[in-house]
Amino acid sequence: MRLLHTMLRVGDLQRSIDFYTRVMGMKLLRTTDRPEQKYTLAFLGYGSNPDHAELELTHNHGVDRYELGTAYGHIAIEVPDAYAACEHIKANGGLVTREAGPVAGGATVIAFITDPDGYKVELIQRGTL
Repeated sequence: MRLLHTMLRVGDLQRSIDFYTRVMGMKLLRTTDRPEQKYTLAFLGYGSNPDHAELELTHNHGVDRYELGTAYGHIAIEVPDAYAACEHIKANGGLVTREAGPVAGGATVIAFITDPDGYKVELIQRGTL
């Protein structure tokens, strides 16, 4: 078994594609439009299956926002330099909600950002895992 993708429901598909490609550096891998079923999918990632897990963005037509609930935590992305990643994200209009730095009581360097729909994304600096 292996992880294939993580799915997030988004209120504005193009806004989310722009965030994950322009701000986070992912590539748009493919889209699927299902007008009869009233949804559109976009798959993004730093590579595609089978070598990389993907992020599936689902836009249900007519829905512009979701309640995130209390069960969702975050997705994590490994970065070579969390400090530089935060600067890049802020310079491109992204929201950094926890600046890069060591975790409490440890040496792993992390940061947190929030995407346009309110989902948390943890950045973990490579080499400090």
